[in-house]
Amino acid sequence: MDQPTVGILHPGSMGAAVAACAAPNATDALWCTAGRSPATAERAARFGLTPVAELAELLDRSDIVISLCPPAAAEDLARDVAGHRFAGTYVEANAISPTRVQRIAALLAPDATVVDGGVVGSPPIGGKTPTLYLSGPHDATERIGALFASTAVRTVGLGAEVGKASALKLSYASFQKTSRVLVALALGMAREHGVDQELIEVASRRTDSYLSEPQYVAKTASRAWRWGPELEEAADTLAAAGLPPEMLRAAASTLARWNDAKDDSSLTLTGALDRLAQP
Repeated sequence: MDQPTVGILHPGSMGAAVAACAAPNATDALWCTAGRSPATAERAARFGLTPVAELAELLDRSDIVISLCPPAAAEDLARDVAGHRFAGTYVEANAISPTRVQRIAALLAPDATVVDGGVVGSPPIGGKTPTLYLSGPHDATERIGALFASTAVRTVGLGAEVGKASALKLSYASFQKTSRVLVALALGMAREHGVDQELIEVASRRTDSYLSEPQYVAKTASRAWRWGPELEEAADTLAAAGLPPEMLRAAASTLARWNDAKDDSSLTLTGALDRLAQP
């Protein structure tokens, strides 16, 4: 089979790195410059992606399109793609609920083949090896698997049902991200009473606990703008299953206190806790 051309919507920190992994098994890896920031352009260039001026050109040239964007934008982006009657394989890899993935699949039918995707792990750079879980039509998921063969992105198929990959992603995120929020709250409480160092010392005896990694709080804060909406999606998924969503909504609300720390790599633990206590 000829190598496909891949389009990435859009090259954020995860999207650019994932597209770069696909590039060796593709004829080309495209991204659309329209409406994107200079930082996005610099990132795309660093990862060797090919720019095109308009979405229509990217869709016309691409056999496979991978959507990796903030959760809130996923449906609007899919609607734009549907408006161009894209007829290739559309990988909906955003952290959104199974219900929303199914709506997107209906939106793009019958022209495109939709594969549900869920990325678990960090962007595939610096030795990191995330897993891209896939569910959808067998031929299409096999094609995506071939696209990432022998790369830092591992793929795992979950069957034909669109929504399963997103359900797994959100199930994992609901635990992992809420646990990080609880660490910040525990440290904030301890600091208020002058026992934060003692708490860290207690936690250091339990290396299997996120509480033993207090420095990760600053990373949590810098990623809160992405994590909060993810947890809202997970809360919606819990509610749809008849399970109580309040814990995840509270975690998302806590993360919102850090929205102005977006991608701030200079943030310290002290700075993150200060922002948490003084919204």
